[in-house]
Amino acid sequence: MTTIELNMIQTAGIGALALTVGMSLTRKVGFLQKFCVPSPVSGGLIFSLVTLILYSWFHIEVSFDDTLKDVFMLAFFTSVGFQSDLKVIRQGGKLLAIMLGLLVFIIAMQNLMPMCITRLMGAHPLIGMASGSISMTGGHGTAGGFASVLEQMGLHGAGTIGMAAATFGLIAGSMIGGPLAERIIRTKLTHEQIQQDAEIDPAMAGIESDEASPTGRAKRISTNELEFQQYAKASYGIIIVMGGGTLLSWLLAKTGITFPTYFGALILAAIVRNTIGLFKYKEDGKWLKADKMLDMDRIISVGNICLSLFLGMAMISLKLWELQSLALPLIVILVSQVVMMALLAYFIAFPLLGRDYDAAILCAGICGFGLGATPNAMANMSAVCYKYRYTVKPFLIVPIIGAMFADLINTGIISIFLNFL
Repeated sequence: MTTIELNMIQTAGIGALALTVGMSLTRKVGFLQKFCVPSPVSGGLIFSLVTLILYSWFHIEVSFDDTLKDVFMLAFFTSVGFQSDLKVIRQGGKLLAIMLGLLVFIIAMQNLMPMCITRLMGAHPLIGMASGSISMTGGHGTAGGFASVLEQMGLHGAGTIGMAAATFGLIAGSMIGGPLAERIIRTKLTHEQIQQDAEIDPAMAGIESDEASPTGRAKRISTNELEFQQYAKASYGIIIVMGGGTLLSWLLAKTGITFPTYFGALILAAIVRNTIGLFKYKEDGKWLKADKMLDMDRIISVGNICLSLFLGMAMISLKLWELQSLALPLIVILVSQVVMMALLAYFIAFPLLGRDYDAAILCAGICGFGLGATPNAMANMSAVCYKYRYTVKPFLIVPIIGAMFADLINTGIISIFLNFL
C-alpha cells in the first residue's frame, strides 16, 4: 500500500475545491437544491469516492492533515458563541428542555434497537453497542474512545467497526436532514408559517448564498471600504476569542471532565457577547448598548464560511473503504438507525417541538447530530434556512445540546448498557 500524505495547505486547498464543486452542483442539479443538501457534502463525497477508487483499485491511500480543518471548526463555533444572547436563550427554555428529553430518548433507542437486532440475528451483542450511540450520537471521537473498552470486553476489531459506523452516520446525517425538513415544511406548515418575517437575514450571507438565487447573491455584492472593514473587524474578533478560548479549554480539561475542543471558545464568545451588552457608549449624541459594536451579521457570515470549509475538508478525508468491511448484521443495524432517526424526527420530534418553522429546522439538526456530529447539524439547518428564512433559536439550541449535554448524557447511557452485557 502506497501512502500519499498531504500537508495542511494542500488539504485545505482540496477541501475548498470540493466545496466549490459542490456549490456548482447545487446550482445545476435540481435534486440537490430541492432537498437542501449542503454543498460541502455533495462536493466532498465526490472526492471521497475518488480516494476510495485510489485505495481499492490502485492501492494508494491519501492521508490528509486535519490542522486547518480543526481551526475552521473552532472559528465556526466561536461565531456561534457570539450569537448566544441570554435573552434569546431564556426564550428558548422550553425548547431546550424538550430537546434534552429527545436526546435521552434518541440515545437510549440507538442502543436498545441494535441489541434487539443482534439477538434476532445471532450476532455478537457488542457489535450492536459499537454501532449504537457510541458511533451515532458520539461520532468518531467517542467511537475511538470506547474502542479499547469494547476490545477488552471481547469485540475484535471494535475500532474499525466503530469508525466505519461513525463514517456511515456522518454521511447519512448530512443526507437526510435537509430532505426531511423540506418535506415537513412543504407538507405540515402553512404558507404563513413559512413566510413569517421571511426577509432573508444577512446573517445567512455565508457560502451557501452562492448556491441560491441570483437576487440573493446580488444583494450581498459590495466593494465599499466600510463593508471590508466590517468583515475584517468580525474576523479579528473571532480570532481573538479563539485564542482566549484555548486557554479556557485548557482550564476546563483540568477538571477531569471531557469537553469538545471548541467548547472553551464557544463559552468565551458567549461571555464576551453578554458582558459587552452591560455597557453603553455614546454615538451621535445617543447612548447605545455596547453590543451594537459587534457586527453580528458579519460574524455569522464569517462563521458560515468557516463551517463550509470545515465540512468540505471533513468530507474529503472520509475513509469510505472502512464501510466495505461491514458484515450483514452491521449493515442492517446502520440502515435501521437511519430509518429510526427519520421516523423519530418526523413523527415525534416535530410535534413535541411545536409544529412550527423552528421545529422543522430543529428536525434537520436532530438528524445531523443524532447520526453524525454537531457541525453536520448546523450545515443541515443552514442549508434549509437559506432556502426559506433564517431563524435564531435552532442555531443557539443545537450547539448548546451538542457541546454541553450530548457527550455527557451519551457516556452515562452507554455505561449503563455495557454494565448489563
